[in-house]
Amino acid sequence: MTTESTPNTTNEVGETTHFGYKQVATEQKASMVADVFDSVAAKYDLMNDLMSMGIHRVWKRYTIDCSGVRSGQRVLDLAGGTGDLAAKFSRLVGEKGQVILADINREMLKVGRDKLRDKGIVGNVDYVQANAEALPFPDNHFDLITIAFGLRNVTDKDKALASMFRVLKPGGRLLVLEFSKPTQEWLSKVYDAYSFHVLPKMGQLVANDADSYQYLAESIRMHPDQETLKDMMVKAGFDNAEYFNLTGGIVALHRGFKF
Repeated sequence: MTTESTPNTTNEVGETTHFGYKQVATEQKASMVADVFDSVAAKYDLMNDLMSMGIHRVWKRYTIDCSGVRSGQRVLDLAGGTGDLAAKFSRLVGEKGQVILADINREMLKVGRDKLRDKGIVGNVDYVQANAEALPFPDNHFDLITIAFGLRNVTDKDKALASMFRVLKPGGRLLVLEFSKPTQEWLSKVYDAYSFHVLPKMGQLVANDADSYQYLAESIRMHPDQETLKDMMVKAGFDNAEYFNLTGGIVALHRGFKF
């Protein structure tokens, strides 16, 4: 199973990058990813529960546990989608803290905002439509940045990591929760069979959209593996970069600090 990221390449028609297993013009990828999430936004939470059999909640809880967030701190939940992490961070930082739920996709941001407001979470959560590659925040601004299941959809991951490093305070930490490479060959085979044969059918049945879930399965395979992503974080300036494999490496939580 291949999880190495395919680098951008240049040919007669300009730069290209991967969109799942396809090569597309670099400038087109963001809009193509946006189309995917426009399509899946309404059923996103339901599909997360079905696809992971609810285990995504355990992965997110582990992320919260590793965050070290305290009352009064400022948190950026990047690619925050429907707000699962932002809701928990809102309670942890309290009235004197701030959580910004940011997502490049307007539909996902709308779903997240409505969901949190329905839960009565108001006051210390703000919503910003933002591109991870060019974050619209001051330098040294956040105590914590999280990005859960979003980095693999970013066109230029190195640029995004550099942008996150810029807006993180000295002493702050970055947590990247993302699908990764299973550590056992038998698990890779089972995971591949599930991803490419079950998920698209589930997407068609529940969300009436097999193609988007085919892309999501492919995007996982094209995402950098654990060691590669760790090296990318170090290159961006993060100290003490490390990762923790979850569910046999199907998911990994990467953590890095800015000193």
